Amino acid sequence: MRFPLKLNISMTTYLAKMGWQKREHFPLVLMLEPLHKCNLTCQGCGRIREYGDCMDMMLSTEECLASARDCGAPVVSVSGGEPLLHPSIDEIVAGLLDMGRHVYLCTNGLKLAEFVGRNKPHPHLYLNVHLDGMAERHDALANRQGVFRAATDAIWAAKRKGFSVTTNTTVFKSTQIDELRSLFAFLASLKVDGFLVSPGYQYEGLSDEDFLNREEIFDKFEQVNGLTEQYCFFSTPLYLDFLRGKKQYNCAPWGTVTRNPQGWKAPCYLITDAHYEDYDTFMRSVDWDYYSSGQDPRCKDCMMHSGFEPAVVLDLKSNWKDVWTMFKWNMH
Repeated sequence: MRFPLKLNISMTTYLAKMGWQKREHFPLVLMLEPLHKCNLTCQGCGRIREYGDCMDMMLSTEECLASARDCGAPVVSVSGGEPLLHPSIDEIVAGLLDMGRHVYLCTNGLKLAEFVGRNKPHPHLYLNVHLDGMAERHDALANRQGVFRAATDAIWAAKRKGFSVTTNTTVFKSTQIDELRSLFAFLASLKVDGFLVSPGYQYEGLSDEDFLNREEIFDKFEQVNGLTEQYCFFSTPLYLDFLRGKKQYNCAPWGTVTRNPQGWKAPCYLITDAHYEDYDTFMRSVDWDYYSSGQDPRCKDCMMHSGFEPAVVLDLKSNWKDVWTMFKWNMH
């Protein structure tokens, strides 16, 4: 089974509960950003630019756990910034696990070996390491030499200790499929559990020369699709079909909500029009139908997993053929 049985049960139970309550807008994933600070200045990252004037702000452990309680999503993706820079990251992760959440701890890997050394594996915890290519390319995109080696050494240490590890790769215009094949082959040799992929997305204030427009995404991911039979992808087959232009979905921006030191980020992980202090006000205040429709010009070329992987899940209730596709994929 591609995802643990407990995660499948948690998600199915949660979706059934939301359906029974007749909830139209609810999150499947909480993107929890305890801080904005990072130890890298990656070329494709908008966070360090968007929040450049408040890098020292952090959420407390209790604020992080309260956000998870308020939100209720069964999956929490802990990111940033670099979350392993937070002085209380161990307590935050432990608290989320104690709440029964399934946690993806997203990291660039530079401090991962330290986290692995002082913590134990947990069946609800995935370490999710960002890698955009082999050493030369990844280090260039990270603007620092040695990042790839540090991250992959930490992955090997984590796997030897029994942690579940995934990787997340952003595909840019300049990404070469042969290099992705080499990357996934190398990571598979380290016993990485699965791979996530997503097209490069243009944050406000970043140059667009290496970001993909929609037609370029279709072409690039048609090539990426050829790797899915060789390696264990955690990106769902229906989302990958969407990236190939074979399926159509409306974005579900409420499916992945973001909480950071500024508040609840609206309307989505990429676009910042406002921050709200409390979760209920946030959910009531955003015009979800407007952003879901794709009318906003900033949404033109966005095909990000944060909005469209939830859309895939929410669409399953009306398409039994896709349910069967997802079932076979998860059991493979």
